[in-house]
Amino acid sequence: MTVSAKAAEDILCVEGECLSADAVDGLCAPRRPVRLVDCDLDGLDLSRRDLTGWTFERCSMRNGRFDGAMLERTVWKSCRAPIASFVGVDLSDAQFLSSDFNNSIFRRAKLTSLTVLSCKLTGADLSEAATMGLGLSETLLIDAKLPGVSFRKQRLVKLDLSRADLRGCDFRMTVFEDCSLRDALLQKARFDGSDLRGADLGGLRLIDAALYRGATLSREQAGMLMAELGLKIC
Repeated sequence: MTVSAKAAEDILCVEGECLSADAVDGLCAPRRPVRLVDCDLDGLDLSRRDLTGWTFERCSMRNGRFDGAMLERTVWKSCRAPIASFVGVDLSDAQFLSSDFNNSIFRRAKLTSLTVLSCKLTGADLSEAATMGLGLSETLLIDAKLPGVSFRKQRLVKLDLSRADLRGCDFRMTVFEDCSLRDALLQKARFDGSDLRGADLGGLRLIDAALYRGATLSREQAGMLMAELGLKIC
């Protein structure tokens, strides 16, 4: 394995390697920040490892297992980690940038102040995760599970939440810009004071109509709600 060190920053850098779990453990030993570039970690079980402050660039972690790992302040750039397990991990202050986490599991994870930008989380499971300060932008969350997540007072930009499980979510005073809530599960979600004019509400059902009481809607969206109630706007 080829390892280089940047003395100024005291960072270990590994490029273009197919790593084993033992190799990763060896990199953990010096207790220095590590940067992996173009590395293959597919299928590795890295549960309960301390990878705090590591950077992953263009790495592959398909079917990887990170359960219970310490991943605070990690950075993930252009990585491929579909069908990976992050159950109970700590991703506080981490960054997901232009990466693929489709169908990955983040149940009971600590996602405090996690930044997610231009990522794919279709089918991802964030059930029971701690999400205070979670920032999502320009991200696919189709069919994702996010029950009970608070988005209160946030500005949501280019989020596709089509068919997502958003039951019990808090969208109070939230602004939607170029987002989709089409066919999402919204039972017990709250939208008081939210601005939904930039959201696709396609698939709206009569049972969901009352959820939008107190929200700002476009004329077209209001027409959809009235139609669900059997009324017409003249």
